[in-house]
Order: sequence, then structure tokens, then C-alpha cells
Amino acid sequence: MAYPAGYRYTKDHEWIELAGDRGKVGITDYAQQQLGDVVFMELPAVGKILSAGQSFGTIESVKAVSELYAPVSGEVVEVNDALKQTPEAINSDPHGSWMVVIKLSDPAEAGTLLDAQAYEGLTK
Repeated sequence: MAYPAGYRYTKDHEWIELAGDRGKVGITDYAQQQLGDVVFMELPAVGKILSAGQSFGTIESVKAVSELYAPVSGEVVEVNDALKQTPEAINSDPHGSWMVVIKLSDPAEAGTLLDAQAYEGLTK
């Protein structure tokens, strides 16, 4: 699977799709393949303040429970509650299934993340 060129990526396998000072966050195709069938997610409440690299929730599969890490610092302004009902959407559409929207406290921080080509190199 190709990684969307407009997204930025972390070494922990999260992606962020930036639009102005906000970013939708999810996990990559590589991450969902490693996890296997996703059965449960724990996501933060709207209003939670996160630092880059801080855990913002967990994702549980039939194999393991993994932490989710914020790619940037900022405030959670939206949570995808639909994923709590259908967490398996992560497996079928990892790059279209966002988990949270973060309002970035420092948009320049996103510049430190990997682009699609660098991320693809990391997962080979």
C-alpha cells in the first residue's frame, strides 16, 4: 500500500494529515498489519492537552494492546467516536480512519515528522 504523500509520519507508525493549524491523526497501514484485527480503542476526551510523543490512548487487537502516541503537541478538538463502535475500520482503511483531531500548539513541530518516502523506507 502506498502511504499518502500529503501526510506526515512518526517512527511510532502514526500519521497526521495537516490542514492549517489542525491535524487528523491515525495509524498507518504498517501498524494495523502488525496489530492484526483491531477489536477496541480507547481515545481521549475533547479538550485534552497533549505533548508530542505522549500517549493519547490505546488500540487493542486480537494479538496485543498498543499505545497511541501524539505526533505533535496541542489540544484534542475532535474525537472519532464512530471508531469506538467499529474499530475494525482501522484494518480496512487505516489511512482514512482518523482517531483524533489535534489543534497544533506549534505548527512548525510537524516539520520534524517523516514524509511518505522516509516513512516507507523505515518500514522496509
